[in-house]
Amino acid sequence: MKGAEMIIPPLFICPISLDLLRDPVTLCTGQTYDRSSIEKWLAAGNLTCPVTMQKLHDPSIIPNHTLRHLIDQWLNSGTQIDPVYLKIVDCDSSIAAIKHNLESNESTLENKLEILDIIHALADELPLQNSCLIQLDFFCLLLQVVFRNSEGLHFEENLRFVDKALISALKLLPFSDLGAINMLKEESKFAYFVLLFEKGNMAIKKSLCHLVEAIAKGSETKELCIKLGKSANLLQEIIHLVRNNSEAAAAEAGIKAISALSSMESNRENLVKEGAVEELMEHISKSKKQERSLAPMAVSIIENLLTLECAKQVIMNHPSGVNALVKLVFRVSDHEGSESAVNSLLIICCDSKTASEEAISSGVLTQLLLLLQSQCSGKTKTKARMLLKLLRSKWNEDSKHAL
Repeated sequence: MKGAEMIIPPLFICPISLDLLRDPVTLCTGQTYDRSSIEKWLAAGNLTCPVTMQKLHDPSIIPNHTLRHLIDQWLNSGTQIDPVYLKIVDCDSSIAAIKHNLESNESTLENKLEILDIIHALADELPLQNSCLIQLDFFCLLLQVVFRNSEGLHFEENLRFVDKALISALKLLPFSDLGAINMLKEESKFAYFVLLFEKGNMAIKKSLCHLVEAIAKGSETKELCIKLGKSANLLQEIIHLVRNNSEAAAAEAGIKAISALSSMESNRENLVKEGAVEELMEHISKSKKQERSLAPMAVSIIENLLTLECAKQVIMNHPSGVNALVKLVFRVSDHEGSESAVNSLLIICCDSKTASEEAISSGVLTQLLLLLQSQCSGKTKTKARMLLKLLRSKWNEDSKHAL
């Protein structure tokens, strides 16, 4: 391909020399130049970006290897460049500017919100496109700017930024390194995390609950999960979401976060102490028998917590504790939660005559017989037979004492 006939793609042209980029380098503004051209510009005492005229807070230049490789490929082949590659290079070239504007205290809130809109739109096309967001660890970047307690912004103003940033971060989460969340081990970031739970709006709290779920499930974040379980304020805020009657999604986020945290045995006692069992029992009590609800998940959590004596006492002292479990033994719509409900009753009734009597008076025998005639799993039926046998033995004992 002769120079006279060569049509250079605009992306390959240096904005200063207007010639082909031979050694492309990128400034903190995200603009790319030929090394020799930008070095002459800076050597002349200029402290701004030639294209944007932004002041260079970081005068360093970074080699743009992706663009250089693409230019070499273009020169060698002389063929049309795949537009997908151009999109990746565009993303790679502008990443420094996005990072700079997100982190800079000089960027306006509106500017940061616009950048988050761009990130959100790009994240919608993952994982097939815009993988540069993952390669450049934007998940970690977003967490850093969210939990640094931004200076220069009032807390209420910063909530708008936090809300959008968390939504974008959660979109990147499935494709990112979960270890980045361990930054919350830092006391200042952890304190701000809890503060956002306490003072944030409902959307922020739901996003934070999703992060809690991820932390509890990740093998690389076990220590952080333990730290979450030791924070009384944090647990209280999550538990309070369960009682949210105005927004089902908030209660769902809270229950899922509690479920994730309760999977770690060391967290269970603190969950009981902060009122998790009471709130879950209230949720179960208010759920309608034939509607799809989070009651099955709630009773599954209770089953886990019943390994603790203090959790048993909460159920026994709750005015509708045993009754709420009985109503989940058999559900017309499905049998989700039946096994956990039966097993929970087994645990409670085994040591308590009062609980056995209350379960019988609440109609558990009929529920168990219906369950045994249903299409539930064999494991659930085995548990149901065990509970029937237990209640029958309790009944026989009472009959003998009566004689």
